Amino acid sequence: MKTLARLSTWTVLALILAVHSPRAFAMGGPKLPPLKTVPQLDIKAFMGDWNVLANIPASTEVGCHNALEQYELRDDGNVAITFSCSKNSFEAEREVHHFKGIIQNPGVNTEWRVVMKFLGFIPIKLPFLVIDLAADGSYTVIGYPSREYLWIMAREKSLPEKTWAEINERLKEQGYDLAKIQRVPIR
Repeated sequence: MKTLARLSTWTVLALILAVHSPRAFAMGGPKLPPLKTVPQLDIKAFMGDWNVLANIPASTEVGCHNALEQYELRDDGNVAITFSCSKNSFEAEREVHHFKGIIQNPGVNTEWRVVMKFLGFIPIKLPFLVIDLAADGSYTVIGYPSREYLWIMAREKSLPEKTWAEINERLKEQGYDLAKIQRVPIR
C-alpha cells in the first residue's frame, strides 16, 4: 500500500512539473535564451480588458471564441485575472476562469507568476512575461519562457496587418515558432 501511495505522489508531482515546465520532459530540444521583457510596465494603465486576438493556447483555451482577459489591481499589489471565452462557437455559454497574478519585479512589473489550480486544488505558479507592448498601450504580447504558450492581446478587437507583421518579426527574434500561433475567432 505504501508503494502505491508513493507512486501516486510521484505521478502527481511529475504531472505538476510537466504542466509547470513542459520542456523539462523534452529530450534534446534546443536551449533557448531567456525572453526579453519590455523595459517597464505602468501597472495601473495595464489594468482593464484585453481581447485575446491570437495565442499558442493552453489546453483550456483550445476552441475559444471572443476570448477576453481582464486585469484588476488588488489592494495587496497582486492582480486579479478573469479569463472568459465561448467554447467552439460565438453563441456558446461563456466559460469563466479566475486566477491571481503575482508581480515578481515590483516597479518594473513585467514578470508575473500566475497562480492556477492543478487538478482543481494544487496551486502552481506559471511564469508570464510582458514581452511586447505598444507605446500607446493598444496591444501587448505575453510570453512564456519555454515558448510553449503565447498571448497577443489588444484593447480593440482587431489590429492593422502592419502591426501584426511587426509583432511577428519581434516574436521570431525572441525564438517563437510563428506556425504555432493561432488567431482567436473574435467578433
